[in-house]
Amino acid sequence: MASLRDIKRRIRSVTSTRQITHTMEMVSTTKIMKALQTAAEAEPYKEAMKTMLSNLAAQGASYGQQIMASRGDTSVALVIVVASDRGLAGGFNVQVQRAAQKQIAELVGQGLGTEVITCGTKPTEFFGFQGPEPVMSFTGISAEPTYDEANRIAHYAIEGYVRGSLGQVDIWYQHAKSRVEQELVHEEILPLYRETLIMPNRPREEEAVSPIELTHHSTFEFDPSPREVLRAIVPAYVRTVIHHALIDSAAAEHGARRRAMQAATENADEIIETLSREYNRIRQSSITTELNEIVGGANALEESS
Repeated sequence: MASLRDIKRRIRSVTSTRQITHTMEMVSTTKIMKALQTAAEAEPYKEAMKTMLSNLAAQGASYGQQIMASRGDTSVALVIVVASDRGLAGGFNVQVQRAAQKQIAELVGQGLGTEVITCGTKPTEFFGFQGPEPVMSFTGISAEPTYDEANRIAHYAIEGYVRGSLGQVDIWYQHAKSRVEQELVHEEILPLYRETLIMPNRPREEEAVSPIELTHHSTFEFDPSPREVLRAIVPAYVRTVIHHALIDSAAAEHGARRRAMQAATENADEIIETLSREYNRIRQSSITTELNEIVGGANALEESS
């Protein structure tokens, strides 16, 4: 049986840990609102870019086979993995890493080569150990991603795709659905298909994905030509998709950490409560034993006298 001193020591230790988890919960709660607002403000621009591309595709614009069609002759796929620099966020990092790793295994099973770009210390360490070794990695800025980060990734992806060294580009990240809920998202960035662009924006939920009739009514006129506009807008669209994924992931990270720290704080409260009851029970038992010894000693003295 643990002594009173041991239990008091454990209570102090758990209380100290609770203070840390509660502080982290409060910090994440403060940051998540700003991060969600940033992600929400970026969403309309991304959707506007897609609308513009859909109009260009509807008018038959072509950027050559490099962008608008699949590179069937290329056997290398690029997988972009966006996660966090830090842990203590539940399954936030593990879910993204395992999903990307599973896709990579499937691609390898199909006889395709793979390249990985990691955003965040955790996925960088994971794929550095598990493989494949990232061709490009970004660390230290997962909570506050920059446009330069998205620009460098997009430049590598587009250049490789146009040159023919890459056949497809995919991205994995966590989407912040709300302050308390995150959703794992997989997007195929390249190639772009006319059919996909002409389709109305669909929800990310799998059950909502179903074939629909391809209808489009263009209200845009392009100058100098749809082809030239497409040549400029496709790289901008790819940068926008990647940048939005980065800031969306940052918001999801704060939400996941807040939920994890809230659960840790509640667990600490339960442990403290349990230890306090155990402490009081042992202390009461000890006092009762001492009283019995005193009474027994007093009775012995009376009998001896």
